[in-house]
Amino acid sequence: MSPVRLSRAGDVGVIEIDNPPVNATSQAVRQGLLDAIRQARAEPGIEAIVIAGAGRTFTAGGDITEFGQPPREPHLPDVLAEIEASDRPVVAAWHGTALGGGCEIGLAAHARIIAQGGSVGLPEVKLGLVPGAGGTQRLPRLVGAVAALDLIATGRMVGADEALRLGLVGRIAAGDLREKAIAFAREHIRRRPSRVSLQPVQTPPASEWQAATDKVRREAKGRIAPLKAIELVEASIALPFDEGQPIERKAFFELMVSDQSRALRHLFLAEREASKLPELAGVAPREISRVGVIGGGTMGSGIAVAFLDAGYRVILLEANEAALAAGCERIGGLYQRSLSSGRISEAARDERLSRLETALDLAALSSCELVVEAVFEDMQVKLDLLQRLGATLPAETLIATNTSYLDIEAMADVLPAPERFLGLHFFSPAHVMKLLEIVRGRRTSPQALASAFAIGRKLRKIAVVSGVCEGFIGNRILAKFRAQCEFMLEEGALPRQVDAAMEAFGMAMGPFAVQDLAGLDIAFARRKRLAASRSAAQRDVPLIDRLCEKGRFGQKAGRGWYRYEDGKRSPDPDVEAMVRAHAAATDRPQKDFTQQEIQDRVVAAMVNEGAKILAEGIAARSSDIDLVLVNGYGFPAWRGGPMQHADTVGLPAVLAVAEATAARDGQGFELSSLLAELAGRGGRFSDRAI
Repeated sequence: MSPVRLSRAGDVGVIEIDNPPVNATSQAVRQGLLDAIRQARAEPGIEAIVIAGAGRTFTAGGDITEFGQPPREPHLPDVLAEIEASDRPVVAAWHGTALGGGCEIGLAAHARIIAQGGSVGLPEVKLGLVPGAGGTQRLPRLVGAVAALDLIATGRMVGADEALRLGLVGRIAAGDLREKAIAFAREHIRRRPSRVSLQPVQTPPASEWQAATDKVRREAKGRIAPLKAIELVEASIALPFDEGQPIERKAFFELMVSDQSRALRHLFLAEREASKLPELAGVAPREISRVGVIGGGTMGSGIAVAFLDAGYRVILLEANEAALAAGCERIGGLYQRSLSSGRISEAARDERLSRLETALDLAALSSCELVVEAVFEDMQVKLDLLQRLGATLPAETLIATNTSYLDIEAMADVLPAPERFLGLHFFSPAHVMKLLEIVRGRRTSPQALASAFAIGRKLRKIAVVSGVCEGFIGNRILAKFRAQCEFMLEEGALPRQVDAAMEAFGMAMGPFAVQDLAGLDIAFARRKRLAASRSAAQRDVPLIDRLCEKGRFGQKAGRGWYRYEDGKRSPDPDVEAMVRAHAAATDRPQKDFTQQEIQDRVVAAMVNEGAKILAEGIAARSSDIDLVLVNGYGFPAWRGGPMQHADTVGLPAVLAVAEATAARDGQGFELSSLLAELAGRGGRFSDRAI
């Protein structure tokens, strides 16, 4: 049966797309739309047409399984041309999401109506693409070039109210969308259908256009699709639609085969694969409505807000009244910032805070289905707390630790029913960062794991499972990455050179600037705590410790690796002198680094450690590692993550750098046997099945 059907509502033909789960514009949908529009135009008595979507969304865009494949007829531009050429007015009825091809279907219609809660957009840039069915040529004709460039180059969705303000829709439907759309279509019966493609694009004022394009170029950060969007919107201004659309179509297919689009599509699919573990087949997650959060510090308050934002009831527990008051103040401050920025309304803030309770006694958490501890990162502190939780909470209560490094197996040892225990490693700020590392112990039950994934989905996080090791996936790789950056300082590089190289690679900030932003004191305190347990063979980091001993704790102190004045970062001659003196004292060979050499060493360190993580079973698949590094550590998404990037540049090239690193650095940077094996036989990380 066709996923598109035509029915009648008197003199209005209703074409409904029914291709669950998201009504993707697959070949079958395209063919069905083409057949239905032709049938509706030919059927006596049909004076107007409504195109609608069944289920929870209009259409979320193209069928990604067709991406990279030879295009199959009918092509979407041809279907849209048939819609636009209709002598019967066509109304698109958008609900849920109308994205990509779903938005373009509406642009080809003669009028558009949107449900109150609907969203619309052209997000192709997030997959390294541009719209390919006329979106870059029709949208500027409807909303103007500046607004169109913003939507196309950012890929952001707009809600109903903004869509109406922009002129993207003619009406917002309150109540039954289908009924309102049919009535709206009837209003157009005696009007000549207005074809968007025939409308001119008004040339924007030069200053406005310059500001808009400067913004896109500034935010592109190495991505090519946003820059292509500028060219295509400019083409819509200068050329008639029939000349601009072929240029758009050519750009779409060129980008489709680019490394950047492959990398971004890799991440898109990786998100959907991350929760697909064989042991979870048929396992139902536990229903969770009430969550306890222990600790109201920076992490705990952020975690509490993340759960409140997702609709949970939250009990915040602290050790004393003063700490509890401080935690509540932090939560209130986070919501005040969201309110001030316009991200939420006062009513939304008040509703979320109404679901927050506070407590000083662990017994108050007995009604929670999940308890998350976010106390001080000290093993003994956590063990003491977990022992008390084990004695207080029902045996079926899920218990999670937010530890970044500590051994959760040792924590599970002190709990009765350790199968309900796991790690939920949030990233700071917890209510903003998308990544959630789910740390699975050897005794963690499938139901606990399934419940953690369900929680991640409700929190709108990208959840990835990690096994137990120091630092789990992300921080373990970060340690190797940072070590290489610091080792290069011993060989002649300066912090600003390393940072510049990694920012040129695509990271939002270089590693030393990131350390300053986060604060050097936290890691310094941890190193001092662990100093007694480190073996003589483990390399220390005396230079960064020397900075900390001088009170150079980063941006908050006004000085760290850099100097900060009025919030602006600048290289500090004193630090650079310290770096050069330290390098001279190490007896390591000195050299002038190129940006490529810095990038290659950092990437090889990441990939080599990632390969070890894969071989040890800490990560189930290489794409999980990519998700962690992109969403938690700033690895450029358009490179797909370190493992995908290594596959793209070729594992032999990465292996050569890793071998040189292992020979130079010795113990602490042992070569991964998996990397060597895959490179030797021409394999790829992405070839490894779970």
